[in-house]
Amino acid sequence: MKFSYKSVASSGEVEEGIREADDQFALARDLKTEGKTLITAEESNKESVGSRFNISFGGVKLADKITFAKNLGAMVDAGLALSRALSVMERQTKSKKFKKILVALSAYVEKGSALSEALAKFPETFSPLFVSMVRAGEESGKLGDSLRIVAEQMDRSYALRRKIRGAMMYPAIILSVMVIIGILMLMFVVPTLTATFVELNVELPATTQLVISSSDLLTANPIAVIAGIILLILGAIMLSRTHRGKRGFEFVMLRMPIIGNLVKETNAARMSRTFSSLLSSGVDMVAAMSITGDVLQNSYYKEALVEAEQEIQKGASVSAVFSRYDRLFPPMVNEMIAVGEETGKLPAMLLQIAVFFESEVDQKTKDMSTIIEPFLMVIIGAAVGFFAVSMITPIYSLSSGI
Repeated sequence: MKFSYKSVASSGEVEEGIREADDQFALARDLKTEGKTLITAEESNKESVGSRFNISFGGVKLADKITFAKNLGAMVDAGLALSRALSVMERQTKSKKFKKILVALSAYVEKGSALSEALAKFPETFSPLFVSMVRAGEESGKLGDSLRIVAEQMDRSYALRRKIRGAMMYPAIILSVMVIIGILMLMFVVPTLTATFVELNVELPATTQLVISSSDLLTANPIAVIAGIILLILGAIMLSRTHRGKRGFEFVMLRMPIIGNLVKETNAARMSRTFSSLLSSGVDMVAAMSITGDVLQNSYYKEALVEAEQEIQKGASVSAVFSRYDRLFPPMVNEMIAVGEETGKLPAMLLQIAVFFESEVDQKTKDMSTIIEPFLMVIIGAAVGFFAVSMITPIYSLSSGI
């Protein structure tokens, strides 16, 4: 079992950390052999509700892991002992959760565990990609290089994700504001016009009746309507997390104009960079393909890489498998992979693919607001036009009758 403990060294220095031991007495004996005296010890799984909430929802930030990989690689290359390098990283980090993890990593390494074995004990923090690349670096004697490669891989993926989210922020804000304005108009503007129509006994067209009915429903039961909208949104989110809902969402995204190409290029870039990084670090082809499949989030791409892994085990070439998925990967991917296999420079070719599509996605996300703006204008214009025509038509009919 794991214990969260506090001890004091003969020098008077107080240490806090997490260690595995059979019981508190075994923990005290282990610490005594290191010249330390146990002060307090608690089972680490006996956490408060607040601590559990923090662990579940407040995980280690990707930026912290990127900094960890970069700095640890630099210290290892500088000749610093791994346990000492981990101790330095533990003192530098500001994240309380990551600090505890680094203390535990240092303890495992001091006991003789390899760094990859220690990292594998924290799967919620360190991905299979991270662990595999570190293991490959240990086996090849190039741990510093492997850590730098994994840091660059995570950094690129993080930057790509931020750019895509940033590009989608503008339309999301515009559409949200439009919905809020529409609700306010239905609650405060339409009732005034409705009273006028009733007083003048004007015959109302179907579109006007639809707007008035919506307004009456919203003003009569605002809490119920808003709660219904929230439940609808939550239901859509929950549906998107099921296998069938996620597949449907991914199917639509892959076939949408503009967005579909962006999805393909993003996944091509992520796949190529991850696969290249693993192969460059010395991971074998089959394992690299399996880990790359785990990294990708889109289920269609996961299936493609699972099939590729199975075919490669049978002796097929990577390009032969990828040629069957031209609806998922741009033609350039298969062509470059084929060249890489023929020349024996597959990792380098994969890296070129990643760099090319990352630059393409970067440019397209910068242009996204310009591309989406005409569509937003059409949507906003249609909504405003529908409302205006619906409310003006009865007034126009009344004035024509006069």
